[in-house]
Amino acid sequence: MQLDCIVLAGGLGTRLQSVVSEKPKCLADINGKPFLFYLAKQLQKYTIRKLIFSVGYKKEMIKDYVEKHVDEFPFEILFAEEEEPLGTGGAVLNALQYSDTEDFLVMNGDTFFNVDIHALYAFQKSKMADCTLALKPLQNTDRYGLVTLNDSDEIESFEEKKENTSGLINGGVYCVYRKAFENIPFTKKFSFEKDFLEKYISERNMVGFVQNAYFIDIGIPDDYTKAQHDFLNYTSL
Repeated sequence: MQLDCIVLAGGLGTRLQSVVSEKPKCLADINGKPFLFYLAKQLQKYTIRKLIFSVGYKKEMIKDYVEKHVDEFPFEILFAEEEEPLGTGGAVLNALQYSDTEDFLVMNGDTFFNVDIHALYAFQKSKMADCTLALKPLQNTDRYGLVTLNDSDEIESFEEKKENTSGLINGGVYCVYRKAFENIPFTKKFSFEKDFLEKYISERNMVGFVQNAYFIDIGIPDDYTKAQHDFLNYTSL
């Protein structure tokens, strides 16, 4: 398996400002360790070539932490720096200058989804997919939009947030075929979700890989608090 991984860590973290105001979300303290630590530990189980952090907001804090702990992680670590906010899609495109693998991973810096990366990659290859989305089944999807699949695991639609619904949500982990992404004439600033996934759903082979693994998004105070408890048992997640 030859994969580089882009971690989107440039966001402002507006919803989390009330509890984590002085640092980026990926450095939010979880039991004495930044959230970023747990993301990197998750990836250590897999053969990742490069870990590329897309950084913008308070990027020096992220770079300082990583550079002080670089010996703890068994992959090359690089930084793709934004001089201005580029959106999630622009951040991915900017980070690709540091990657040369045929397929690459994208992860959100404020979401932990304990997906089997090797299985995700194997699924991507078996489907000859342009983009594979890791999907999480949830009973209460109020905070998230739903993703629907057909019988061939192809993405049929992305639905807006609805109250009192259950189904599959986008878990924020993607495996992307490089050429299928780079060949699109994007603007400099764009959304990975809106301007790639949703806009090109009928023009690219996008599939869903369903895993009922541990998932948490620390983007709101309630789930940030929940993570403090959950990660006490990190090794069993």
